[in-house]
Amino acid sequence: MKQTASRRSNTGKLIIMAVLVLLAAIAYMTVGVRFGNPKMVRYAMKIRTPKLIVMIITAFSIGAASIIFQSIINNRIVTPCLLGMNALYTLIHTVVYFFAGAASIFVYNANASFAMDLVLMGVTATLVYSYLFKKTKHNVLYVLLIGTVLSSFFSSVQNTLTRIMDPNEYDALLSTLVASFSNINSEIIIFSVIVLAALAVIFRKELRLLDVLTLGKDQAINLGVDYDRCIRRLLLGVTLCIAVATAMVGPISFMGLIIANLSRQLLKTYRHTQLVLGSALFGIIVLVGGQILVEHVFSYTIPVSVFITVGGGIYFLYLLLTNKGV
Repeated sequence: MKQTASRRSNTGKLIIMAVLVLLAAIAYMTVGVRFGNPKMVRYAMKIRTPKLIVMIITAFSIGAASIIFQSIINNRIVTPCLLGMNALYTLIHTVVYFFAGAASIFVYNANASFAMDLVLMGVTATLVYSYLFKKTKHNVLYVLLIGTVLSSFFSSVQNTLTRIMDPNEYDALLSTLVASFSNINSEIIIFSVIVLAALAVIFRKELRLLDVLTLGKDQAINLGVDYDRCIRRLLLGVTLCIAVATAMVGPISFMGLIIANLSRQLLKTYRHTQLVLGSALFGIIVLVGGQILVEHVFSYTIPVSVFITVGGGIYFLYLLLTNKGV
């Protein structure tokens, strides 16, 4: 009876959050639109619709990856960016600008840039983390430590290149290293949806076993789960989801930490279907609300990633001080 009541309560909370998401989406699509001018309305819808879709995709990618990653590590104050995907993204773009320049096809062509980011980040995640997971005898904490070291390595190389590159190229590079929902390419949206759908199909078995995996390695093995294989595949799925989100909009630090922990605190359940959905809904609210502030309050002078980073840092300290993140 208690579990049934909890499930109903969480369902009600998720419905309320879905309504808030709908209201936020309506506000984003309508605020500042001159409805007396049909041409302006069509223009506004044409510009804002792709941005809204990208925010939804990004929220689901980061939300799902963060919940799964925290369950794998068994710690709520970790975030998938510790695997080094954000640092690798900045390194890739710095290398392109350094060697090929701003006139490269990987700079002015959004499709080529997205494909390059996704392929390089996906291949790196697949090769490096699969190999490291085996070499460390399936120890997730060692993989997390190595990911932190790789992040420092990627950042060091990137900083070295920026110090010696052409100032004009560096000025053009800066705009690509900040998360942005401006000038979204609709073809990228279709590509990313296909990739995420493929990941959901490929890792569907492991996703269904998440509730069992959180019981611990010994309990999961006793229940007939191939624990090491599931963890390895889920870890790859997490890195690929983060690669998709980062390749679409750029690195957004602390985003996963915020929405994953808000979902856990609100729902208070171990059912990952509810946690992932709650995390994604929180992500949409955060991104859409932040983008409204960026466009209509600060007139694009401050990117949405700044609000998320500042808020995430404060929230991280709150989790540490209140011991709610462990």
